[in-house]
Amino acid sequence: MKLLRVHGGRHCRAFVFALALLWPALADAQAAIVHMVKPGETLASIAELYYGDPRREGVLVAENGLTSEGGSAIVVGLRLKIPTVSYHTVSDGETWATVAARYYGDTQRAFVLLEANHGTAGEHPDPGAELLIPYPLRHVTSQTDTLRKLAALYYDTSNAVMTIRRFNQLPRPKLTRGQIVLIPLANLVLTDAGKNAAVENDTPPPPGGEIRDKQQEIDQRLPELREHVRRGRYADAVAMANRLIGGGDLTGSQIVTIHRELGTALIALGRDDLAMASFHEALEQQPFLELDSVRTSPKVMRVFRQAQKSIIVPEAEPNEDQEKTAGDRSRSQSRNKDRRQAKAETKAETKAETKAAETKAAETKAETRAETKAETQADQVGKTGKATGKEASAQTKAP
Repeated sequence: MKLLRVHGGRHCRAFVFALALLWPALADAQAAIVHMVKPGETLASIAELYYGDPRREGVLVAENGLTSEGGSAIVVGLRLKIPTVSYHTVSDGETWATVAARYYGDTQRAFVLLEANHGTAGEHPDPGAELLIPYPLRHVTSQTDTLRKLAALYYDTSNAVMTIRRFNQLPRPKLTRGQIVLIPLANLVLTDAGKNAAVENDTPPPPGGEIRDKQQEIDQRLPELREHVRRGRYADAVAMANRLIGGGDLTGSQIVTIHRELGTALIALGRDDLAMASFHEALEQQPFLELDSVRTSPKVMRVFRQAQKSIIVPEAEPNEDQEKTAGDRSRSQSRNKDRRQAKAETKAETKAETKAAETKAAETKAETRAETKAETQADQVGKTGKATGKEASAQTKAP
């Protein structure tokens, strides 16, 4: 069995100092789970216990500063830190950038959160949603490390090189020995056995994950709710919507979708009063919500418009029951104007951030392609004749 050993000496001191500098910005993303090595255990078996995959032993090597050269051998009783993802529940007003700043110390790293949570560029995260926060693993490079080697070590995706470069904002693709590279990993989710082991070691795992799983399950059920309404199964739609609402832990968009479909079904069943309340709940989450006037029946649109009036103060003339003063109308108009202006500013700001992110991604992707092409050409030195022969053969066989 190959023994892995702990770093020592000057490199260890440099490593610890660098981590101390990084720690404040990344403190919220750390999960302090400790495992004490037992007789017969290996890094691969420990990785399988906590992650369900023995190939994640490389994560334990990097996280605990282990190497195959020098230092002290791993022995029974050694305490190993087990890194894992964490979770964050989105509050009103939060953006991908603010969440990235909190967990990674840099708004430019928000793209990792978008990818891990299947977010949409240009849109804010859903209030109430439980986000998965990838763990920023710290890898200290060796003399032979390259971005492609790190990507193959920690990822199974084709765009991993670009992910590492963007997250670390590397101006050049070449790495130097002793350089600290942060590797954002979304696959360090603990297994049930791993959670139990953490509890047994008196280092329980961080809370979270259950609500995220529940919200993902609800997302998978929403098409069924829409189908009930579309096919006229209104009683089934009402029953299903009420079950989903009663279960709690809904995201903002899920609340909007469920209450929108519920309101439509209730109108078909002759309960305009309950439909009004349901539309009101949807508009509370999304004040500028609109229904498709082409596909929505006039009756549904009428009740929905009435619900809208209870959310946004109308600029129209006062109704018959209450005479508004000129000052009341002016204040109402001012509030509505502020809402529209705020929405326009938010949209413009989001559009600008998205464009900047897309431009940065395109530049990084171009540099990565150039790097990959150069490395590929270098690997083919001495094989030009063979490659040319294969190309000529392929051309001969082409129709």
